[in-house]
Amino acid sequence: MTTYLSAVPAYGRDYRSKKALLADWDAGKDFYIVGLGQSGYINKDDKPDGVTLNVRYADQTKVCVIR
Repeated sequence: MTTYLSAVPAYGRDYRSKKALLADWDAGKDFYIVGLGQSGYINKDDKPDGVTLNVRYADQTKVCVIR
């Protein structure tokens, strides 16, 4: 069963491109989990298997899916 989480870049960061977002994800930078009853920080090392992360970027107008 796949779990879906929504997140935004943490600490006021934002990205104009998916490439820049994925570069910071691969570098282990934090993203903030948002959603009903869920909050906290997540990064590449913390993401459990089976979790699909939907990261909003570009002033929250675009979504990057990380499996």
